[in-house]
Amino acid sequence: MTVSVLVVDDSGFFRKRLTQILTSSGQIRVVGVAANGQEGVELAQSLRPDVITMDYEMPIMDGISAVREIMKKHPIPVLMFSSLTYEGARVTLDALEAGAVDFLPKNFEEIARDGSQLQKILIDRVLDVARSRTQPPSPPSVHRSASSASAQMAPAKPSVTARPMAASRQTNQPLPEDSSKRSPRKIPAQRYAVVGIGTSTGGPVALQRVLAALPASFPSPIVLVQHMPASFTPAFAERLNRLCKIEVRQAEDGDILHAGLALLAPGGKQMMIENRGGQPRVRILPGDERLNYRPSVDITFGSVARSFPGKALGVILTGMGSDGKEGCRMLKQSGSPIWSQDEQSSVIYGMPMAVAKAGLSDEILPLDKIGPRLIEGVC
Repeated sequence: MTVSVLVVDDSGFFRKRLTQILTSSGQIRVVGVAANGQEGVELAQSLRPDVITMDYEMPIMDGISAVREIMKKHPIPVLMFSSLTYEGARVTLDALEAGAVDFLPKNFEEIARDGSQLQKILIDRVLDVARSRTQPPSPPSVHRSASSASAQMAPAKPSVTARPMAASRQTNQPLPEDSSKRSPRKIPAQRYAVVGIGTSTGGPVALQRVLAALPASFPSPIVLVQHMPASFTPAFAERLNRLCKIEVRQAEDGDILHAGLALLAPGGKQMMIENRGGQPRVRILPGDERLNYRPSVDITFGSVARSFPGKALGVILTGMGSDGKEGCRMLKQSGSPIWSQDEQSSVIYGMPMAVAKAGLSDEILPLDKIGPRLIEGVC
């Protein structure tokens, strides 16, 4: 089956180059190009492509506004292109919250070292995004930006309700047998030594929704692994910290875990948890080029399993691939429970599906139930 794509970018060179790469696969057909967001919205309605690639800085209408209009009028999976800068990270996170499925660096040299690798990454990402599903976004709740006057005058840790995910998406991959029949069971509250949450595609919005539901008094430390470039994780941690009652920040080597703190693994590196003398600490290690994911959920979860056998909780959210499956296996073998997000609420049902199909999930939960479930099971 051929995937139809609409390319939206104000650079004629980029439109031409991207069209050449995508059409070379034989699996993708570029059905239209647009030089600004307004043209993109209009062509999205008339062409109804399977995927839209979107720049964020364009004349007449920017990419974020275009994504919002597309999601409002006729939801279509959108792949954003962005710069690997702090500002690019901030804008990309806004685009993901508006409804975009995923993102890639616009500088092709930052994606791959050679042409063949670049071509494969771009084509695979578009095909993966095409498997996602979109629905009209829910009405947005009040959202503060750090630069707004209200944010500047607000308390350091205000109570904020996370905006519902702009779209609920899923792949056509089948649920593992009987997984849809599993319903959450009442479990006695207990304080886990560590709660680990791993995610990838769709994770920024999913993590925001889960963590924003937790009270400042949440009794367990949390470690977060989100597949994300090194230049994005500082901005993402700051965003989560602004929206959540618990403290959220990017992890640093030697950080001590404590209640009410969530530490985000820095992009491009690996995060491990050590338990020396009963005091959990973070170790940040250089990213190994031989590993596909930097940071990797498997590595972080594996270290948690070794340091706190039977005393941790692993949670796998939306994402492509199967990173986290082996880490969950290690947690499970040590006696720790595993929760995974269900298919219906996942942007891409890859990572949670891998865990569920391996028989590792004790609970399979909709995204909106995970935060309340954590409160019920831990507090």
